[in-house]
Amino acid sequence: MPRARRPAPTPDDTGDLLGSSSAALQPLAERMRPRSLDEMVGQRRLLAPGSALRRSVEAGAVHSMILWGPPGCGKTTLALLLARYADAEFRSVSAVLSGLPEVRQVLAEAAQRFAGGRRTVLFVDEVHRFNKAQQDAFLPHIERGTIVFVGATTENPSFELNSALLSRCRVHVMEAVSAEDIEAALRRALADGERGLGGRGLQVEGDGLRMIAVAADGDVRRGLTLLEIAAELVGEGGTIDPAVLEQVLADRTRRFDKGGEQFYDQISALHKSVRSSNPDAALYWLARMLDGGCDRIYLARRLTRMAVEDVGLADPRALQMAIDAWDTYDRLGSPEGELALAQLTIYLASTAKSNAAYRAFGAARRDVARYGTQEVPLHLRNAPTRLMKELGYAKGYQYDHDAEGGVALDQTGFPDAMGERIYYEPVERGLEIRLKEKLDGLRAARARQRPAPRRGGADPGRED
Repeated sequence: MPRARRPAPTPDDTGDLLGSSSAALQPLAERMRPRSLDEMVGQRRLLAPGSALRRSVEAGAVHSMILWGPPGCGKTTLALLLARYADAEFRSVSAVLSGLPEVRQVLAEAAQRFAGGRRTVLFVDEVHRFNKAQQDAFLPHIERGTIVFVGATTENPSFELNSALLSRCRVHVMEAVSAEDIEAALRRALADGERGLGGRGLQVEGDGLRMIAVAADGDVRRGLTLLEIAAELVGEGGTIDPAVLEQVLADRTRRFDKGGEQFYDQISALHKSVRSSNPDAALYWLARMLDGGCDRIYLARRLTRMAVEDVGLADPRALQMAIDAWDTYDRLGSPEGELALAQLTIYLASTAKSNAAYRAFGAARRDVARYGTQEVPLHLRNAPTRLMKELGYAKGYQYDHDAEGGVALDQTGFPDAMGERIYYEPVERGLEIRLKEKLDGLRAARARQRPAPRRGGADPGRED
């Protein structure tokens, strides 16, 4: 029989979410933290009416989970609501501030509470910062039901959490909150006379709230903090006008984690935009990474790799341009040298592309692994001494410059056990059109002299 839906907790019977008697001293973002699922902004997909997670939360049937999403999307708030709807004790530890002794103490208290018939929702903020041993400490307690484990992370759980913990928790992906939803939260804070700014008689000119919502960059907490700063600047009964917002929003920055998921997503987007010959998209992602404080030398190195891997011999000038742009940045630094990286990005995205050399090198390396240590054919060996010559070293070698057309067509360059191979197959783009014409002719002529060559294996694994 399905469990009855629990009524949403109300402020009257529960007080503020943190159980603090000094709520007025808390920051606006903390005071305005949602007290029910209906007050949450954003996360429409995850918490839509009738969704699986919402039904389980409203019924108090909470389960251990990992909440994966950007800062300010509501991970902590959702964990608090899980405890409230389930009538469970809420405990929180931070992987940044807490060590294993503190975790063990919290788990011991949860076990005592469980023995007395009450559950504990244990919220672990930034769980990805715990090492494997620390993560393993939660496993037996999750299995026994001593705790409902809720881990919050901004990083991809597949990479940052061990498989044992992941197997015992369900991963819920939370999204950055839209500017429209953040604006709604700001309007609620302005109107709320109990927890918000409703009693101060504040006015906001024009699209000021929209500007704050956009500057919040998907982070509700950040949006409310910016609104609170603006309110403090103008005082009681003041007006938040463009001049005030210019001060408040002057130093805004976009979300960018130099070593995390967003970093790798953005460099992937830059690389793939170059590969897709979309200079406008490539320039956008370059600007995003520069704006986020990405190491410029790292970008120069990655752009040079694109010149080799994705442009290749279709336009050999690209590699020299990459080296020149790198050198220019070394000489000029920021911000002047960034223009050289931008110019290089546009060129790489606009010019002809070929990964034929990249594929050829990968195929050759696979054959090296497959065939092991093959002897160099006698006719290709060096013969600096009489003994080597007597042993047949260099015997039969044909000096290509003396052959008709400058190529000895019946002479192989491979070990006998392998036979002729083809690794490099130029594409019909850029300079490789001419290389293809020449090599097709030479290979056809060689095939008439010797057995047909074999292609060298499957495509190498592509990287982002």
